[in-house]
Amino acid sequence: MTRVLIVGLGNMGMSHALAHHHSPDAEIVGLVNRSGATDRAELQSYPFFSGVCEALAATQPDLVVIASYSDSHAEFALAAMETGAHVFVEKPLATSVDDARRVVDKAIQTGRKLVVGYILRHHPSWRRLIREARDLGAPYVFRLNLNQQSHGDEWATHKTLMQTTSPIVDCGVHYVDVMCQITDAKPLRVHGIGLRLSKEIAPDMYNYGQFQVVFGDGSVGWYEAGWGPMMSQTASFVKDIVSPNGSVSITGAGGDSSDIEGHTRVGSILVHRPEGDLHIDMPDEPGHQELCNAEQAFVLKAISENIDLSRHMNDAVQSLAICLAADNSIRTGKTIDLQGAAR
Repeated sequence: MTRVLIVGLGNMGMSHALAHHHSPDAEIVGLVNRSGATDRAELQSYPFFSGVCEALAATQPDLVVIASYSDSHAEFALAAMETGAHVFVEKPLATSVDDARRVVDKAIQTGRKLVVGYILRHHPSWRRLIREARDLGAPYVFRLNLNQQSHGDEWATHKTLMQTTSPIVDCGVHYVDVMCQITDAKPLRVHGIGLRLSKEIAPDMYNYGQFQVVFGDGSVGWYEAGWGPMMSQTASFVKDIVSPNGSVSITGAGGDSSDIEGHTRVGSILVHRPEGDLHIDMPDEPGHQELCNAEQAFVLKAISENIDLSRHMNDAVQSLAICLAADNSIRTGKTIDLQGAAR
């Protein structure tokens, strides 16, 4: 039985806590939540803590699940591994590449498992999309976005996130990770553009961003993300991969861009080749909670079966490096050379 400490009870942290609450292989030994106890009946019997260090000392967990704000991820992950715990940390792994590498180095040094919350890796439809795209062969054009028209509580959450992380970093790491799983090639350079569309966010932050990335095999891609009540619903969900031999597209998703369930839903996939099209229906897709259940089950399996996570950790650093380079490009107006200095 794996003893689990949950840090953060926002949307993702709550789902991860529920996953371990219902898991026969896990025992929750504590919950860390800066706003106090939760009103979820299933979780009210567990000990609550206001600080991570206090909780680590009191509970001595085997696994720490970190779902706090992005700027605390690296600090909490390092603290957890120092006590001997394995770590699951929500994306992004850190808010700088250096901090992300420090966390990975600590996992290697201590022999602890480190899993980053790339939930699409546990979604059968997205795994099928990646497999079909790889079968077409490089070089690729990646066309991916996730614009969210948010209001009320959702917009408030987005504004809080933007105190530390831009939309293209917070969401982009998921979809850049998909690009990297398909091409395997090293990223070479990134160029981004962005705009602050609301006076409700800090003057040095933007709530719309788009970037282009070039890979070593000639593949190119763009990613776009925008948050806020001003965003359009007409192009909220584009997922398209093109190669010289055809294309793979998600065709069955869309709808309300503020619907969290819709962010991972595929519905159907269209594989186009010159000799004909193949429509692949993806019925009975897992919902958000089911995906979190699968993700946490993988973490427990990685611990119990000593799964090698080297590629997973390297991919997490690489996808973060691309998105942070895009953020840097937006702020400086320069193309960022991922093999050297900005040009």
